[in-house]
Amino acid sequence: MSRWHTVAHVVFAPPPLGWRDELATRLGQRPRRLGTWAELALHGARCCLDQAGVETLPADAVLRVGSLNGARSATLACLAQCHTGSPMPFSFMQSQPSQMLAALSQHLAWQGDARFVTARDPLAWQHLVESEAQAPGLLLGWVEDGEHPRTEWWWLLPR
Repeated sequence: MSRWHTVAHVVFAPPPLGWRDELATRLGQRPRRLGTWAELALHGARCCLDQAGVETLPADAVLRVGSLNGARSATLACLAQCHTGSPMPFSFMQSQPSQMLAALSQHLAWQGDARFVTARDPLAWQHLVESEAQAPGLLLGWVEDGEHPRTEWWWLLPR
């Protein structure tokens, strides 16, 4: 039996039409200089916390994001730019998972323990994260962009 209780769970696979407009409305502005992958993460996390009635993460909560490929679209765009010259700075930055974590921290008005992991088995990754986390709350997300975009998030509290 898990020591965590799921308070909220959202899945967008694929995200609905107009999800970017919905995100901009929720944030009060369009996110700037973020790639699709980071925007998907932000949209899913915000929707999950909204479903749970949580405005900002508690300071001692834990944030974990997993993915098979990370920011795949941004990475491929950056590689294509390398073949034709040099990558554009924003393309390169959008390919970095740390930018997604920074955007989540900024837009959730939170600083704390945040990590990104690439993994082949989402279920095994989730079990590992749940077994490691020692916090009063765990925001857990799985994000994919590219051909089959997906953002899935859980807000978990200890039992």
